[in-house]
Amino acid sequence: MQLHRPPLVVLGASAFFYVAAETLPVGLLPQISAGLHVSEARVGLLLTSYALVAALSTIPLTALTMRIPRHTLIAATVAIFAVSQAAAAFAPTFPVLALSRLICALAHGVFWSVIGPIIARLAPPEQVGRATALTFLGNSLAIVLGVPLGTALGQWLGWRFAVALMAVGGAVCVALLLAVLPQLPPLPRDMAAGPGRQLRNAVRILRDRRVARLCLVTAVLVIGHFTAYTYIAPLVRRDAGLDGTALSALLLGYGVVGLVTTFLAGRHVDRRPGPLLLILLAVQAGAVALLAPVLGAAPTVLATLLWGGAFTAIPVFLGAAPMRVAPTARDAASAVYVVAFQIGIGGGAFVGERLVAAGRLGTLPLLAAVLAVLAGLLVLASREVFPVRISAAEHHRASAAATADTRQA
Repeated sequence: MQLHRPPLVVLGASAFFYVAAETLPVGLLPQISAGLHVSEARVGLLLTSYALVAALSTIPLTALTMRIPRHTLIAATVAIFAVSQAAAAFAPTFPVLALSRLICALAHGVFWSVIGPIIARLAPPEQVGRATALTFLGNSLAIVLGVPLGTALGQWLGWRFAVALMAVGGAVCVALLLAVLPQLPPLPRDMAAGPGRQLRNAVRILRDRRVARLCLVTAVLVIGHFTAYTYIAPLVRRDAGLDGTALSALLLGYGVVGLVTTFLAGRHVDRRPGPLLLILLAVQAGAVALLAPVLGAAPTVLATLLWGGAFTAIPVFLGAAPMRVAPTARDAASAVYVVAFQIGIGGGAFVGERLVAAGRLGTLPLLAAVLAVLAGLLVLASREVFPVRISAAEHHRASAAATADTRQA
């Protein structure tokens, strides 16, 4: 079986727009706040509400859509994304903006639940991690280009123009997905089970110790990251006086370093996930801790770049894990992993909002660093999820049942 690169590239482009649109308020907090006459802290809650809806809806909606062909379902989720972004671009009030994002959040969870199993069906067993890394370059590019360019365009032409570009990009991705994705019918086990059974399977998968550990590591790390990242604009403004174009340039650098580390990590994620993940967590913890005191422009820029390099590559390791630890229940494991990630985003944004509202901006990086260390300790205690080394034979054994189902389909 060969690696199907064109579909993976289009999936990566779709991921690019999803990630860029979800996190765009991070770079445009001041513009949205001024344009809709709400506080920056309240704009930060756009991430919390989005993540909450995605977390609550992911498992039931994934179960309800099990019998839909995967190529049709992924295109439908991107189409909903495009429509919701168009509505957000013309939102007259903050509640309408929030509602349009919540509609997008309903599709978001399903998109991220099915993208992992789709990637696994487009790659040979020993290259699932590499295929995941290739697709997740879209995530990194969203940080490299989406957020900084969206921030720059939002400052120049208005935040509505930046959001409208997300809608256009989503529409283009829908057309490309319909053109390049092969036919991906539901697997036989999914056709045989109704939504109720699929929902129970998704809940029961948490009884698997490895899946539960993956979700715990994910939630702890992402809560810490988004506690600080949601308010990176006021953080670097306080620490280094960076705003406007300088902030856009820093976010661009954050993403460029992350893109490089994602590319490098993708070459080894199928072989040594545990040690590499620990290195990235250590770098993130140290870098984000440096943002707690006001050290000046140069240390702030360096710490931010290291933070971007470390965290941007981490989802490659987390996203590949459900395919490896639950090869016969990939959709269910992927769904609960997505829920854990969204709990992390929403929880982090909420905690950050509470601390910022209380005037404790400097506490955000410290909390992020502590939770990164805690995630590292959990990874050390979860070698069955993030092993030191994986052989090709182990990849084939773990994927045997899933491969048999795919061939039947």
